[in-house]
Amino acid sequence: MAYKVEKLKVNYKTLEEFKRFKEYGLQELSMFEDLEANIIENDSASPFYGIYFGSLLVARMSLYKVDAKFDRYFDPPEDYLELWKLEVLPDYQGKGYGHALVDFAKSYGLPIKTNPRVKSQEFWAKMGFTSVHYDMERDLGENPIIWYPSGATE
Repeated sequence: MAYKVEKLKVNYKTLEEFKRFKEYGLQELSMFEDLEANIIENDSASPFYGIYFGSLLVARMSLYKVDAKFDRYFDPPEDYLELWKLEVLPDYQGKGYGHALVDFAKSYGLPIKTNPRVKSQEFWAKMGFTSVHYDMERDLGENPIIWYPSGATE
């Protein structure tokens, strides 16, 4: 089934929708604080994306473009996307919502970096992400994984 990924507006309605995610105890993935700190009514530069089931926000992520001048992963340096805080409400997991969000990010045709959360490695492997060579200075305790579009390498 195809899901429609929407850019989420940074407004008070979205702030209320994000509270549903935090209520499930996934505080490490919660974007509530990010949103609250940057709230601007209907900000068009929102880095937040989501999928609705009817009027209920059931899946979300934040997606940031990193300019090549800040690249620490590719040689030669290039623009890439950083995907953070992908989360699907428990009752909607396993139904393709997370897959749809990642496919949306892939549609930009840029490499995508993320840091897998506990028990999510299998999902990211299915999505074609691979581990990068760990660099203690660069990765600072994170275990980044990358998806490479055709022709791109670490």
